[in-house]
Amino acid sequence: MVQAYYIFGVLVATALGWVSWVVVLNKMSPFLSGDLALAFFYASLFLALTGTFTLLSYYIRLAVTRSDNFFRNLNAALRQGTLLSIMACTGLAFQRLRVLTWWDALLLLMIVALIEYYFMNRE
Repeated sequence: MVQAYYIFGVLVATALGWVSWVVVLNKMSPFLSGDLALAFFYASLFLALTGTFTLLSYYIRLAVTRSDNFFRNLNAALRQGTLLSIMACTGLAFQRLRVLTWWDALLLLMIVALIEYYFMNRE
């Protein structure tokens, strides 16, 4: 029963992240608000993507591993969601600066994969 509260909390935080991201998109102009609008854009997108990737990773992990250890699964899913969100936001920031190329995206993906590989082997 405690697990449902954790999952519900992540779901609510994710929904709030997506709502805040949509509000930032519709109500703030990056040309008028400047750096503040960009900071809100990236922060709200990071929170929304982290929650989304965490929930997806958790349910995929449940379907594939059939493990009963809730906190281990949620911890790994949160780590993976955070890493994927960092990768996505970094890619968007590179694209905004007009420096994103396919090998930069591949390098970001490899960095995230190596960090995840390190944590998987540490367990």
